[in-house]
Amino acid sequence: MKFASVLALLLMAHPLFAADWHADIDAATEQAEESTVALRHYFHANPELGNREFKTAKKIAARLRELGFEDIEEGVAHTGVVAVLKGGLPGPTVALRADMDGLPVTEQTGLPFASKVTTQWQGQETGVMHACGHDAHMAILLGAAQVLASMREQIPGNVKFIFQPAEEGPPAGEEGGAQLMIKEGVLEGDYAPGAIFGLHVFPEASGVIVYKPEGFLAAADSISMTVRGVQTHGSMPWRGVDPIAASAQIINSLQTIVSRQVDISQAPAVVTIGSIEGGNRGNIIPDEVRMTGTIRTLDPAMRDEVHARVIRTAELVAESFGATAEVQIDKGYPVTMNDAELTAQMSQELDRVSRGGKAVVVKPIMGAEDFSFFANEIPGLFVGLGVAADNKAQGESAPNHSPLFYVNDAALPHGVRALSGLALAWLNAQ
Repeated sequence: MKFASVLALLLMAHPLFAADWHADIDAATEQAEESTVALRHYFHANPELGNREFKTAKKIAARLRELGFEDIEEGVAHTGVVAVLKGGLPGPTVALRADMDGLPVTEQTGLPFASKVTTQWQGQETGVMHACGHDAHMAILLGAAQVLASMREQIPGNVKFIFQPAEEGPPAGEEGGAQLMIKEGVLEGDYAPGAIFGLHVFPEASGVIVYKPEGFLAAADSISMTVRGVQTHGSMPWRGVDPIAASAQIINSLQTIVSRQVDISQAPAVVTIGSIEGGNRGNIIPDEVRMTGTIRTLDPAMRDEVHARVIRTAELVAESFGATAEVQIDKGYPVTMNDAELTAQMSQELDRVSRGGKAVVVKPIMGAEDFSFFANEIPGLFVGLGVAADNKAQGESAPNHSPLFYVNDAALPHGVRALSGLALAWLNAQ
């Protein structure tokens, strides 16, 4: 008998090949749809900020126990939940990840399950909202847990479910997020995953999967700057040094870094000043001005170059006014890098689960995600899922982090099928 024939017989004998596991995923996803939507509505109505997702974590753990999970770890990286589904056949471990935290945003959607939660944030009373879609991410991952648990005996290996707190960043003075989960060993031990998958919802056409090999989402770094001058009366600016005028020129000059000083044909970059504060009266030139901002890059070498140019530009422009600029740049999330080989291997699976039967390869997105820390440790693939309302044209939907951000429940099954299919496709390929 030829080797090819023997191999075919062996594959047919494998439980995953004996039946159409894609059909099994589709059928199980349909059965899980009602509970997935209900969970999404619960999480949406009960958001919690980073490192404070106490009720959220309890709900997740309780649902996993309902699904028959026994190996559940709670309190990971403060409030994270990690669970392992042990397949009925020997094999490696793959990880699926969702983030848990909401944002200090007062919701304006008018949905019947809209958040009415309020809290104190940086000394002010504010609403709390799942304005970035993490409610959908958790519900989708729990939907995938239901699907894969129903197929447990067919799975050649294990699936690790990672529910991660504080993706939007931990409170000041605290550790959190993906970095802390990694530090606490979530990618190590008896069920160390060989690959990790995740998704993020975006205001694109509902159910459409988007992705990009290699650099998909940008690195995000923060700027803190203090420009110091000499206080004087507003009617006599020559008697002092005006840090407001210096700051205005610094802001303008920073824009030339991207437009004139780096090769943006290689990769895009963004330098934004998002806040400026200085002075308290219209007739007093103050001593100092404080500014904060963000830097977004998609190339590691360009990241370092832009940092150096921001510091140099601010310091020299301030000096030209007789002022000084103290600049601090804190590195945040690195580029979310999709492993090229893994992405190519999974492209057919992404096509299968995307609405319309074709996933879309897109340009880089300048938003950032701390999934990037996981993907720096092991091969990772992070994709986008469109969740716009069916009656919204391209570009009409409110963006992530808006008080009007909307998730179309009809998109959730596409996400469940995506995570379930990616996990089984990877395990089956090992």
